[in-house]
Amino acid sequence: MSAKKSRRPVKKAAKRRKKRKPNPAFMRPVKPDAALAAVVGSKPLPRTQLTKKLWAYIKRKKLQDKRNRRMINADPALRAVFGGRSQVNMFQMTKLVSKHVK
Repeated sequence: MSAKKSRRPVKKAAKRRKKRKPNPAFMRPVKPDAALAAVVGSKPLPRTQLTKKLWAYIKRKKLQDKRNRRMINADPALRAVFGGRSQVNMFQMTKLVSKHVK
């Protein structure tokens, strides 16, 4: 009689993950125009920080739609940034904000 040997899969040693390097394009300071400066300030800052300040403004003023959290309701300052729209979704927001940086 021949007995079958069960083979267990050999576990590989876990690879150490390298820490991600930030993309230099995102870290380059950009200057907001007058409409966007009313919301985030007029100092040049990296896009990552600009986005953080924009979201902090939205959360502080409670501008996220209550039912659909992806939608942002514009107040008068944001309406100038959003091209006159009263409501945009968060993906359109990044596209509209990019028009206001140099």
